[in-house]
Amino acid sequence: MRRLLPVTDQTSPVGGGHPWSLDELADAYAYPSLAGGAHWLRANMVSSLDGAGQHDGRSQPLSSETDMRIFGTLRALADVVVVGAETVRQEGYRPARAREEFAARRAAAGQGPAPVIAVVTASLDLDFSLPLFTAPLVPTLVLTGAAARADGVAAATAAGAEVVFAGEGAGVDPARAVRALAERGLRRQLTEGGPRLLGQFVAAGVLDELCLTLSPLLAAGDAQRIAGGPRIDVPHRLALASLLEEAGFLYTRYRRI
Repeated sequence: MRRLLPVTDQTSPVGGGHPWSLDELADAYAYPSLAGGAHWLRANMVSSLDGAGQHDGRSQPLSSETDMRIFGTLRALADVVVVGAETVRQEGYRPARAREEFAARRAAAGQGPAPVIAVVTASLDLDFSLPLFTAPLVPTLVLTGAAARADGVAAATAAGAEVVFAGEGAGVDPARAVRALAERGLRRQLTEGGPRLLGQFVAAGVLDELCLTLSPLLAAGDAQRIAGGPRIDVPHRLALASLLEEAGFLYTRYRRI
């Protein structure tokens, strides 16, 4: 792994080519200091060189071993992982697990043993018999709208999930969802998509940071980009915060200006 930006050591401007430890990755991806009730929403996505955010409906074929280590590190730093219902279905989401390597770091930050998983859904069309809902280390949250189906809310609650209403209709308002999580003390927020959910966060102007892995692959086809959903009138400009490289994969981190 080489650090290309920022250059912090003038005697070794690329940071060397050795594999990075989990501690080094955690330091590189640490959340900013959050004073008072401030919160920070970052996204973690992967894209091919030609803009595909998925291959055959899944992001894993575009990934790498180091990308997955960063994926695990970002989860280990977060209070909550926010994910869309379609991604839960497509990617076979399971509960977040406690990782001994990050236990001391999480304890020092006042965090529980593992991040909460928060599933965003308007339809509540989910399999509530899955371990994500019935056997998580910490209860899974279901974010939905106030007009959500009563039978779906009852099924989620019966499975052990906590239902959080974050919208007036059946759908979820992105800004309200972010605030509702922060009010529960879940201020270090991470979304792993999918593309429609990320697009909603972008359109609502609530995304603070994008961690994007650029995979040295060409996928062609008609796969989704990393963000879909509503169009915005003026594209949002972000600033490059850091850039890592390994085996042709670029691990970028952009922050809002």
